[in-house]
Amino acid sequence: MTVSSSRPVSQPRFMQQKIMAYWFYRFASIIYDTCNKLVYTEEMRDESLEELDLNDRNLVVVDVGGGTGFTTTGVVKHVDGKNVTILDQSPHQLAKAKKKKQLKDCTIIEGDAENLPFPTDYAHRYVSGGSIEYWPDPQRGIRESYRVLKKGGKACMIGPVYPTSWVSRFFADVWMLFPKEQDYIEWFQKAGFQDIKLKRVGPRWFRGARRHGLIIGCCVTGVKPESGDSPLQLDTKLEDLKKPTSQNPIKFLWGYTLGWIGGWYFIFVPIYMWIKDKIYPCGVEI
Repeated sequence: MTVSSSRPVSQPRFMQQKIMAYWFYRFASIIYDTCNKLVYTEEMRDESLEELDLNDRNLVVVDVGGGTGFTTTGVVKHVDGKNVTILDQSPHQLAKAKKKKQLKDCTIIEGDAENLPFPTDYAHRYVSGGSIEYWPDPQRGIRESYRVLKKGGKACMIGPVYPTSWVSRFFADVWMLFPKEQDYIEWFQKAGFQDIKLKRVGPRWFRGARRHGLIIGCCVTGVKPESGDSPLQLDTKLEDLKKPTSQNPIKFLWGYTLGWIGGWYFIFVPIYMWIKDKIYPCGVEI
């Protein structure tokens, strides 16, 4: 039985908590689709989805942590919307998704990435873009992705990568989870996936990618080799949104404020790098 470990004091990651993320998107949903384009472009999305092998319009696909449906709009280019389900814990994000014409045939539901409401061996494809950074227990979420897939099904996790600059590391640890590339691979391996591949993705203009950190920095895919549940057994969940929080209101507000500050840093950095690339257009490969 694997026991999930708590975050070190040096890595508070205030938004890597379900209740914090809920309230973060209560307001961030207003500007999300506009700001998100700075760090997760359509080109990056489509490049990542190529790894998912969406080669049949009848595939059953679940988009976990789908938010406003940005990743899903890429999925429905290849798969019939009636076969696609978008799941997110934020009703405010999902309200945006429900207004998009491309997603009118999709099923849109509230739910928890670490406890999916789908039966075992349900879907052909699983995708999650820009969500894992908010999961208190990413190993549990990836274990769930394995469980809900059919034998031979494929999972694709699109997420951030830990920066190397100490300034960016500081703000990353204040805001949310920025896994290392090896973390993704190990989580997939422990869950039981095979044929695991990692691909770096980022905006064309994002230079020095590993120095400042990319909000979307890589996509990782894995194939489920056998039917049934994941071989990985985990202990009790770290956090359950449905259970009332006993957190001190002042402490909550303080952490929430610091989390927002960390988030804004990663809005200003892409703006700075975009301007820099316009002035000195000499980007490098990621």
